[in-house]
Amino acid sequence: MTTDKQIRVAVLLGSSRTGSLNRRIAEHLRDHAPAGVTVDVVEGIDRVPFYNEELDGDDAPASATALREAVASADRVLAVTPEYNGTMPAVLNNAIDWLSRPYGQGAIVGKPFAAIGATPTPYGGKWSHEHARHSARIAGALVVDTIVVDEPAVAGDPLQDEAAVRRFLTALDDLVAHEAEVAA
Repeated sequence: MTTDKQIRVAVLLGSSRTGSLNRRIAEHLRDHAPAGVTVDVVEGIDRVPFYNEELDGDDAPASATALREAVASADRVLAVTPEYNGTMPAVLNNAIDWLSRPYGQGAIVGKPFAAIGATPTPYGGKWSHEHARHSARIAGALVVDTIVVDEPAVAGDPLQDEAAVRRFLTALDDLVAHEAEVAA
């Protein structure tokens, strides 16, 4: 898909491991984004302290401020995440908490949002993605429920599977197209 204006997609990673499968998926999306689309993997969300209202405000930690700025400057938000114990990783949940504040005005408010990813389970992270969408919706994001890529990685690396790669790229295309449909 191509667009008339440059669209920025902020990617929130649920895994902080350097070589994680979901990081590699996010980097693949970044490297193969369609013309007119910039995919920025937001780094450092694992260094953001757990949300605490006493830490927030004018003196919020630099890591939280950087997270908010990265998402505020994006047109869309994509969570690329595995599943930990049947839900989203704490690092992703914490990022959404910080992005939801101040209430009703957070950096995620009004942003089209989707959650995708892969896990080495037969369910592909479906609960994690469902919980991330739920939390983002409560935080004020415009969740695109039609984007669902819960990729089981039990049979190997989904980035070596052409059909799986197409599903990830189509999810990105659909997220990019979503706002155009809303604005039309």
